[in-house]
Amino acid sequence: MYHQLTSQQRYTIFVLRQKNVAIKDIADTIGVHYSTVYRELKRNKGTHHYHYGIAQHKCDERKHRMRKHRKFSIDMRKRIVSLLVCEQWSPEQIKGWMERNGEKCVSVETIYQYIRFDRKCGGELYKHCRHRLKNIRRTAETAHTAIKDRVMIEQREEEADGTRFGDFEMDTIIGKDGKGAIVTIVERSRDFFMMRKLRHGKNAKQLAKTVVAMMTPYIGRIKSITTDNGSEFAEHKYIAERLKTKIFFTHPYSSWEKGNIENTNKLIRQYIPKGTDFKHISEEQIKRIQHKINRRPRKKLNFSTPTAEFFKKNNITLHLLLESTVTIFCAFLK
Repeated sequence: MYHQLTSQQRYTIFVLRQKNVAIKDIADTIGVHYSTVYRELKRNKGTHHYHYGIAQHKCDERKHRMRKHRKFSIDMRKRIVSLLVCEQWSPEQIKGWMERNGEKCVSVETIYQYIRFDRKCGGELYKHCRHRLKNIRRTAETAHTAIKDRVMIEQREEEADGTRFGDFEMDTIIGKDGKGAIVTIVERSRDFFMMRKLRHGKNAKQLAKTVVAMMTPYIGRIKSITTDNGSEFAEHKYIAERLKTKIFFTHPYSSWEKGNIENTNKLIRQYIPKGTDFKHISEEQIKRIQHKINRRPRKKLNFSTPTAEFFKKNNITLHLLLESTVTIFCAFLK
């Protein structure tokens, strides 16, 4: 458990620093982790150097100022850090999920402030945030390829606005140097997504077979599939016929027309960054990433999870569905 430094420990730090003792050796002497000493020296030093009296005064003053706002307890902090590090949930997801389950939680901004403070002190909590506290630049989509007999998005039913169940979006993620690919599919109303590694890269026929294998368990509930103009979707008629659905295409350079899958791909990039060689990505890793993201609570679902809401709507057990999906998927690849 975390304990604040005592005045005696601060005095020891002051004396040993005067003798130019290394930070790690100071930490061993007072029985704390070296990062604790590092933060102490950085946070409580005086104008020019560290002095135990000034450090203790700063600490006492801070305690007095924050006494009325001690909601961010040690136990709460541990809980939040656990969800951030182990599940890679965003601060908003953490707060929403904790409150949904009857747990007290500080504000989203307070969580972000704690992450920023940890980073400033040399910590690595920020690396578990989706964008590592950085703004991501948007890039234009790659040039489209004309696809025969495509149906554009304006012909899609008005009901396919993301509120009804059964409207899907589809896309691909490309590996290092344009080699290797992963197909991703998301159900818009519940944010439940599926992903599979494509053995033959962006080959249109193999992608079509893979998509059919992934979605066969849902035939009869697939209202529509929306995708972009990538050449890998050239076999869209095969997919539509096998899945008994309709496929619509967005306009070139209009990624917002399939914003749900674009956002989902960004979530995946937290685990598979751009520039990753897909040769080193196993099917087991793909499954783990899919399950982990589908377990994240979502604000649009009142902080329930895509997995819970998707299978509640389908009225089918997760175990049976996964078993049937894997069986069908293997059969199509033979």
